Amino acid sequence: MSWNPTHDPSCPGFGCEALETLIIPRARDIGGFEVRRALPSPKRQMVGPFIFFDQMGPAEFLTEGGIDVRPHPHIGLGTVTYLYRGEFEHRDSIGSHQMIYPGEVNWMVAGRGVTHSERTSAATRGTPHSLFGIQTWIALPENREEDAPTFEHHGREALPVIADHGVEARLILGAAYGKKSPVALPSETFYLDVVLAPGAAFPLPDDQEDRGLYITEGSVEVAGDLFEAGRMMVFRPGDAISVKAGPQGARLMALGGATMNGPRYIWWNFVSSSKERIEQARADWNAADWSGGPFHLPPGDTEEFIPIPAEMARTRPREWG
Repeated sequence: MSWNPTHDPSCPGFGCEALETLIIPRARDIGGFEVRRALPSPKRQMVGPFIFFDQMGPAEFLTEGGIDVRPHPHIGLGTVTYLYRGEFEHRDSIGSHQMIYPGEVNWMVAGRGVTHSERTSAATRGTPHSLFGIQTWIALPENREEDAPTFEHHGREALPVIADHGVEARLILGAAYGKKSPVALPSETFYLDVVLAPGAAFPLPDDQEDRGLYITEGSVEVAGDLFEAGRMMVFRPGDAISVKAGPQGARLMALGGATMNGPRYIWWNFVSSSKERIEQARADWNAADWSGGPFHLPPGDTEEFIPIPAEMARTRPREWG
């Protein structure tokens, strides 16, 4: 679509009938650190290929604290880490070791299986610091679920920026408004970090099958209805949608793309089109055979790992939505 940020925020019908789903994230504690999970939800499993969406923080660490996400496994998905504030030190079982800072992107494709950890670095722990960001998972097409794992990092300067009329949109993944992210993706996707000045308008791409947005700061107005931070909105395909920032401005993540050819099963950190494949991954992780099994611990972070939580021991893979 062409970039036209100045047209009036609108959608057809009364009360924005184009709003298909409104999701209020569930707050979860992951060991002294709160996340807000918008996807998957009882109302919606995916937006395009996005099957998991967590807001991390904002959190302030005034002592020598930090985040310690110990080594854990994934299959059948790609993980996207994007920060507003703070940093993470990423290590994975294919040998990647990468710091990530605000405005950069870490993209890890799990494929047939990968293990990774994310921790606050030792240097950062020595001073007061904050953390605020978004982590998402993208479900892989069926013919890519068993690909070998890969990892990419792209710095802030590598991600295209669209700026006009009080709008600054950084393209993290995919293609939108004639721009393309350098991240190699297996399916049609778009994912943008959008900062709006007070009253600025932002049109969602109209050439994408599935579209949604998540408000991280401020508020936005759609067809006269005001939506505050901490809300995910999913819109009907095909309708022209534009949002307008509230009086304090807004920051949001715009996301979507082509839908999958069918639902995905999700259990703990595993995603697949096959229940049996998830059961196999579950057994492989329980076996903890780091030398001969399919999962290996990240070099440099081999002293501990996250076992399958006890509360999940009797559960089975499920479809959401």
